[in-house]
Amino acid sequence: MDGNASLGKKGFSRSRSHFADRITADGRDGWPVEAGRYRLVVSLACPWASRALVVRRLLGLEDALSLAVTDPIQDDRSWRFTLDPDGRDPVLGIRYLAEAYDAREKDSPGGVSVPAIVDVPSGRLVTNDYQQLTLDLETEWTALHRPGAPDLYPEPLRDEIDDVMEEIYQDVNNGVYRAGFATKQSEYDAAYGDVFGRLDIVSRRLSGQRYLVGDTITEADVRLFTTLVRFDAVYHGHFKCNRNKLTEDPVLWAYARDLFQTPGFGDTVDFDHIKRHYYQVHTGINPTGIVPLGPDPSGWAAPHGRERLGGRPFGDGTPPSPR
Repeated sequence: MDGNASLGKKGFSRSRSHFADRITADGRDGWPVEAGRYRLVVSLACPWASRALVVRRLLGLEDALSLAVTDPIQDDRSWRFTLDPDGRDPVLGIRYLAEAYDAREKDSPGGVSVPAIVDVPSGRLVTNDYQQLTLDLETEWTALHRPGAPDLYPEPLRDEIDDVMEEIYQDVNNGVYRAGFATKQSEYDAAYGDVFGRLDIVSRRLSGQRYLVGDTITEADVRLFTTLVRFDAVYHGHFKCNRNKLTEDPVLWAYARDLFQTPGFGDTVDFDHIKRHYYQVHTGINPTGIVPLGPDPSGWAAPHGRERLGGRPFGDGTPPSPR
């Protein structure tokens, strides 16, 4: 786990996704959309992977795109399938996600990351492009969506959604990591300012509307949610983003609870995996590996009152079936 131990001891920069092939309806990259052909590999701890989990569930792609869940605790070969019998993924037959990466390209740059989609017949990684992956599930996999699936990336609103997502990515999604893994006070100060400056802007935006763009849930809400749901559990303390807790911003706390209580969001969250991964893997900034017992997650079930703002969570669609 040398790579994890080094976090907080050297400058942080997020790697670009090295494998950016796309799975499309026309198969132009050589990977056509096909039910049952691909396997989505995630960690329940990872916010980037959690985006794919939420979108997969909202769109009803569970039968078309199978799911592998890794152990939240990595070793020196990164993500591993130790939660499965005999420590092997039952579909791919591998112990480490790195084996699918190696089957595609030996010693590839950028490390082994999730989310990842693997081609089951060949055992080769297809993509680890977390920014594009969910957009393709929304726009290229439409033939396999469930009846009543929401449009999470509506064409008339895409420019606005893209702008909002980019600001949130730079300042919030990635900003908390820049703060947490900073090695200089100036780096931390800048990232801290970006995180809370953007959250203040988003809070004002959401004070008068239920969702970030338009009157329905979109990809923008998915991307903000996966950071907010981790905020008090790990980012506030572990990453030193401690100006205030999420629970201390009435607008953002109500917004996050609204989404958490929406089918497809809270039912994909595992606070145990989240806390154990961050506190036990990032030994560079938490050398003791002690996992805090709090915060109490019961507040996520409290009434949020956001219905007063109107909005239609699934637009003309319907919620996914209860689990």
